[in-house]
Amino acid sequence: MAAKRAERLVNLVIALLSTRQYVTAARIRATVPGYEADDGSDRADEAFKRMFERDKAELREMGVPLETGRTSVFDTEDGYRIARADYELPEIHLTGEEAAAVGLALRLWESAQLAGAAQSALVKLRAAGVDVDTSRSLPIQPRIDRGEAAFEPCYAAARDRRRLQFDYRRPDEDTAVRRDVQPWGVVAWHGRWYLVGHDLDRQAPRVFRLSRVVGAPKAVGPAGAFEPPADLDLTVVVAGQVTGEEHLVVVRARPGTAVGLRRRATSLGPADDGDDRLQLRTTEPWALADELAAYGADVVVEAPTQVRDAVIGRLTRLAAMGERA
Repeated sequence: MAAKRAERLVNLVIALLSTRQYVTAARIRATVPGYEADDGSDRADEAFKRMFERDKAELREMGVPLETGRTSVFDTEDGYRIARADYELPEIHLTGEEAAAVGLALRLWESAQLAGAAQSALVKLRAAGVDVDTSRSLPIQPRIDRGEAAFEPCYAAARDRRRLQFDYRRPDEDTAVRRDVQPWGVVAWHGRWYLVGHDLDRQAPRVFRLSRVVGAPKAVGPAGAFEPPADLDLTVVVAGQVTGEEHLVVVRARPGTAVGLRRRATSLGPADDGDDRLQLRTTEPWALADELAAYGADVVVEAPTQVRDAVIGRLTRLAAMGERA
């Protein structure tokens, strides 16, 4: 289902759930975002009728109890509403993992442009004289996901199928590089947000961690410029590119330090200088280098060389920033 159609259907459900009255098709057309505007032409009227009939049929196919009727004997045409008692689910008990999945879905939902339009529809219904019961409305508030600054523009570009340009800095690079991507979607994996898409410069699928995007991504070109693969699974793509092979990293830590690191490390015994030798397993060596650098002089990387060099590079950049400050 297209994103705009999905948003229109949800806006319609929210509007009809929030009133005890039957709402006419004309009022729905005027208040629910996404329908053909009434410009007085026969073309616009026919377009709205076709769209509204499809939406009603689809809601009923999905099991939404859409009722048809009239609020009073003085009404001249039928209206529509959703009986909340028939629509609501019974009490649901979730496991911890299920609740976490619902919470993740809520973050994505609140980040979409849906919430503001839905609230606008309720305001218009009230202005039109429809009795909107605020206690019955859904608790949706317009919010932007602030976990990642790049989330909203990346999500919007993927939703609208627009090309996306942004500066991206890998952990092993000193400067950001401009990327030109056809964004397929944004997904959370192991506590981090990733953009998945087709890199136009490299002509291959690529995964980008949103925390490494520098500045504000910019959508360019028209909407609908491309289509993601039909069998696309964003999580599978991220897992395939991010996980990679397992690396063994050996470090020396001063006694009594790096407590968090020790909890998941294997002890290799004491070093000649009295430090503790630890072995760590990781599938993301550059992320581990970020963590090791945060321990400063308390932790020294013995092997492999690329992780040691990455930590030294990070510490060197931090020292240079301190001197400039």
